[in-house]
Amino acid sequence: MTAETSQTLDRGLRVLKLLADTDHGLTVTELSNRLGVNRTVVYRLLATLEQHALVRRDLGGRARVGLGVLRLGRQVHPLVREAALPALRSLAEDIGATAHLTLVDGTEALAVAVVEPTWTDYHVAYRPGFRHPLDRGAAGRAILAARQGTLTEPGYTLTHGELEAGASGAAAPLVGITGLEGSVGVVMLADAVPERVRPALTFSAEARHALR
Repeated sequence: MTAETSQTLDRGLRVLKLLADTDHGLTVTELSNRLGVNRTVVYRLLATLEQHALVRRDLGGRARVGLGVLRLGRQVHPLVREAALPALRSLAEDIGATAHLTLVDGTEALAVAVVEPTWTDYHVAYRPGFRHPLDRGAAGRAILAARQGTLTEPGYTLTHGELEAGASGAAAPLVGITGLEGSVGVVMLADAVPERVRPALTFSAEARHALR
C-alpha cells in the first residue's frame, strides 16, 4: 500500500473479488484467513458492503456477492457498446450479416451491441437487450466453450436454427479481457454460415483492443 491508497477500500475490494470467485460463499473465518486480518475487521467490511447491497449473508452466515454488484455491472454495458460498435459495423457491412456483441448476464446471454447491414435485401432483425440461454445459439455456446476450455480450432462456434428458424450463426469468444465474458458473432438467414464469413470472425482481435 502507498500513501495515496486506502487500505480499507483495498480490503473491501479484495473481499468482493474473493466472493466473486466462489459459488458457495465464504464465512467470516475463511475471509479473515485469506485476507490476513482479524475477524473484527472482516465483520466491519461485510457490514459496510451489505449496506450498499454489494454483499449478502445467508442464514448460515456465509457471505456472497449481492445484487448491488449486478446494478453496477449494468452501467458498464453502454461503455462496452460504444467501444465495440465500430468493429461490429465493419463486420456487418463486410459480411452482409447482422453482427453482435454478447455478454454473460447471470445464466443468460445478453446482446449489448448489434449492427445490421445497410445494403442487403434482407437480414436477421436482432436488437440490443435480446436474451437467450447460454446453451442455445452460437453466441452463448461460444462463451460456454471458452469457459469450459472445449473451444477447438479455428476458434468459433457454428449453429443453425437454434434461436430462429432458418437462421445460422457463428460466434467467437472474447478472450484476454479482464472482467468481460462474452462473444462476437454474426447471424444470417442461410442454411449454413458461408466459408467467407468464418475468417472475418478473427476481427475479434480488433474488438479486444477496443474493449481494453
